[in-house]
Amino acid sequence: MKPERSAERSVEMTLGHLRTLDGAPNAVPDAPLTLEDLYRTHRMRLVRLAILLVDEQATAEDVVQEAFAGLHRNWGKLRDAAAAVGYLRTAVVNGSRSVLRRRKTAREYNPPHQVNARSAESLAMLSAEHQAVVGALSKLPPRQREVLVLRYYGGLSEVEIAEATGISKGTVKSTASRALEALQQVMSASR
Repeated sequence: MKPERSAERSVEMTLGHLRTLDGAPNAVPDAPLTLEDLYRTHRMRLVRLAILLVDEQATAEDVVQEAFAGLHRNWGKLRDAAAAVGYLRTAVVNGSRSVLRRRKTAREYNPPHQVNARSAESLAMLSAEHQAVVGALSKLPPRQREVLVLRYYGGLSEVEIAEATGISKGTVKSTASRALEALQQVMSASR
């Protein structure tokens, strides 16, 4: 036997031994494989593959579970058991890629500036009159509150408010008028 052939044979034997340890079948059974058979036979090997790709066991198990769920959905479209194993392997690799893409996206995401609610300190610093106005504003209907805030806090013109809110200029005028009356009533009632 040539040295090249013996080395090749040694590699084949080693890989065969690893395959046996990994739970892979040595021979294809005569009976057709069921999804349950494939799960019992290949799940752990696929989980180990996914762990190598995503570096996290729980995520790897989720990826493999999704691959088996996809196989179940497409079971009737498969040619044979060999195609099922190939489908599972491809699904695990693609699922792992998706996980890694989502991780990368999540790491790179910078949330937009969040508007903070007023703190207790900032409310305490407001004068009593300001507190009354802020409290009364919160009792107005949303559209009226928007118009008043955009007009008096934002300093927008009626045309700019109309563009920002998607209502007509005339509606902005009438809404502002009704909002001011309602605000005065709320403030009078709270005195």
